Amino acid sequence: MKVFFSLFAICLFSFAQAQPKPLFNGKDISNWTIHGTEKWYVDNGELICESGPDKQYGYLSTNKSYKNFILTLEFKQEANGNSGVFFRSSIDGVKISGWQCEVAPPGKHTGGIYESYGRGWLIQPKPEDEQWLRMGEWNTMKLQVNGDEVNTWLNGHPIVYLKDEKIGQGNGFIALQIHDGGGIKVRWRNIVIEELK
Repeated sequence: MKVFFSLFAICLFSFAQAQPKPLFNGKDISNWTIHGTEKWYVDNGELICESGPDKQYGYLSTNKSYKNFILTLEFKQEANGNSGVFFRSSIDGVKISGWQCEVAPPGKHTGGIYESYGRGWLIQPKPEDEQWLRMGEWNTMKLQVNGDEVNTWLNGHPIVYLKDEKIGQGNGFIALQIHDGGGIKVRWRNIVIEELK
């Protein structure tokens, strides 16, 4: 009987670990770290990134590393809107190492995968898939990273699939980005992660 309950408890714990959970609580950024001088703040339950006077790169990273996961979030671009979602990344100052799922203005490859300070673009959306971005409106992004495979979706449409050995060896945090150049403002909400084994 004790063995049965122990196994039952283990199964319950494993099931609980696999459930999606919010990365952003809608109140503050206490579970995140700011890198750089650009602006990160919460307004009306939304996470806002905005260019500051320095007009440099800025990042907001999770305090925890995530290896294999499904991340879903919503974003709304205001002004320029050039941003991104980094995964399996690390940082020194504002020089980030890792991979980015692009969030950018129309025609600039939202949902594609870019390797910062490395190989550059690894894969871009097909031209016909650029249409799924709704500039100035709420968009839903889904990013699945599992082993050496990466999949992205935008507003329910598959965007890219990538299998890459170097990504498979990576590990690190998830981070949101403000691109340099100034004039950028992006709103984020409903940031939810499901960790995969």
